[in-house]
Amino acid sequence: MGQVNADASRDVEGEPEAVFAALVDYAATRPKLLTEHFSDYEVREGGQGAGTVVHWKLQATKKRSRECLFDVTQPADLTLVETDRNSTMVTTWTVAPAGEGRSRVNVNTRWQGAGGVGGFFEKTFAPSGLRKIYDGVLAKLDDVV
Repeated sequence: MGQVNADASRDVEGEPEAVFAALVDYAATRPKLLTEHFSDYEVREGGQGAGTVVHWKLQATKKRSRECLFDVTQPADLTLVETDRNSTMVTTWTVAPAGEGRSRVNVNTRWQGAGGVGGFFEKTFAPSGLRKIYDGVLAKLDDVV
């Protein structure tokens, strides 16, 4: 069983604090960022940054879906961490300045993958699939901010 990592990043319009404020707003903004890969979105506690508990179903492929229940923390300025209660999945969002009125948003998701042949295919193909999903989310973030 090996660790699987998926990364995506994008420069978006907006000051880092404004972009981060959009990311931590699970009540109003986050639902607007989700692509067709997400369903059953529900804020169960909180709704603004640290202390939020949020649920969604992620449909990565036609045959592969995952029920996610995330605890949200903010370990540092402009850093947001979503830790799934149902698996080893951890998603970290970071926002940094990227020039005048622009921000660089990075998202990294990691988890302990399966072993054997299935794990090989998961480690090989899952990161690019998840990157495409996050590319869509980041594009919507650019539109919303």
